[in-house]
Amino acid sequence: MPRYNAPFEIHVHGQVTLRKDVRFEHLQDALKPLWKYAGARSLSDGADSAYEDEPGIKLDAQEHLLQMCWTVAGDHDFRQTLDELCMNLNEIADCGAAIEVTFYDADFDEEDGPTGSESRDDFVMLFVGPNPAAIMQVQRDLLVQDVISLMERHFDGAELNGVVGEVDKLFAQRFDALVSSLALGKPPSGSGGNHGGGHGGGGRKPRHLH
Repeated sequence: MPRYNAPFEIHVHGQVTLRKDVRFEHLQDALKPLWKYAGARSLSDGADSAYEDEPGIKLDAQEHLLQMCWTVAGDHDFRQTLDELCMNLNEIADCGAAIEVTFYDADFDEEDGPTGSESRDDFVMLFVGPNPAAIMQVQRDLLVQDVISLMERHFDGAELNGVVGEVDKLFAQRFDALVSSLALGKPPSGSGGNHGGGHGGGGRKPRHLH
């Protein structure tokens, strides 16, 4: 059921390339944690965002692409849906993908709020994929983008090949450790899992639009 006076507006943003055999009914089952949280009875009923200027949850059947730019009112309990959502998307994803989840403090007013007050905005990056290698690949790609973007303020791009190489070494070591732990029948240590680098601060992030 709809949540009135909810403390957060929760925005889910990302796109996932789906396996070619995935149909709408499969997607509806996979995204049940989202549309059920919104109080809907089906994906069709719950695909619209709380904001009319956002596309919501869309399936491009021709491109086999799930696109999400969707906001729902909620609380911290929304985090409980994220593990199930990631596991479901792992089952139907064709390759690795990143999904951003942003919690906007619905009560915070940057202009009219008390001096010194801070918003409770929070940010979570999720990673999904058909296997650990696919998840690590998208994690690696995003990290390289962030590192290059930061360091290009001080160095020419051609000087950063060594930095990218070191990032690749770190992920190669992590993947080797994951493969080794799985071979021994032990749970992987520090493999990153489906949930990636967690929480961001530094002001309110704008809602994403496609």
